[in-house]
Order: sequence, then structure tokens, then C-alpha cells
Amino acid sequence: MAYDEGLAERVRGLLQERGRVSEKRMFGGLAFMMNGHMTVGIVKDELMVRVGSDTYAQSLREPHVRAMDFTGRPMKGFVFVSPSGLESDSDLQRWVDRALAYAASLPAKVPDLAATPPARRKPRRSQG
Repeated sequence: MAYDEGLAERVRGLLQERGRVSEKRMFGGLAFMMNGHMTVGIVKDELMVRVGSDTYAQSLREPHVRAMDFTGRPMKGFVFVSPSGLESDSDLQRWVDRALAYAASLPAKVPDLAATPPARRKPRRSQG
């Protein structure tokens, strides 16, 4: 499943100076991670936004927004914003800022060495 590369470039432009942000292929699209937490992503031509459970219902009442139902049932705390809700840079900025604010409220995840491929692990120093 492809994702909208133009939207991805717009999101990258907004995130480039935000610190520890990485990209990861997820949900058949692209996700942007901050401190190990998914913030926003792109699935086909829609923006996936992690808004958190406290603002989920409020977010669903906004124009061009629907529940993220990638698995066939809604995932509370995540919404999809359609392309018509992202036409202006200020609209996209608002959604990205909302997702980043929620991600910043979460504790940073510690990388799991067991999940890191062996070629990327740092060798242990011998004790001696």
C-alpha cells in the first residue's frame, strides 16, 4: 500500500527541527515517531494523528476527521484526517502540533536491545 509522498514531505518539513523524530513504515504507510511514540503517519492520502484519549471525542467532531479504523474497529486516541482537511499548511501544522503535544506528554521509550538487529548493536567490552 503506497502513501502520499507529497504529504510526507510536508510533514517532514514541519518535523525537521523538532528533535528526536524518526520515520518507520507502519500500517502500510509511514509513521513519524517522537521519543519512540507514534505521533502522525500517512496511510494512502490521509493523515493519521495520535490525539490521545482525552481529546479523541473532540477531534472526531472536527471537519474532515474520522476514527482511525485501520483494523476494522476504531482505535481510541487515533484519528484520520482526510486530504481536504490538510489543504493549507496551517491546517497540517495544527494537526502535527496536536500530535506532538500528546507525544511529548508521554514518557520517552527506552530502546529495546533485544529488538535491535545484531549488526546494529554495539559490541560489549570484555571485562578484564
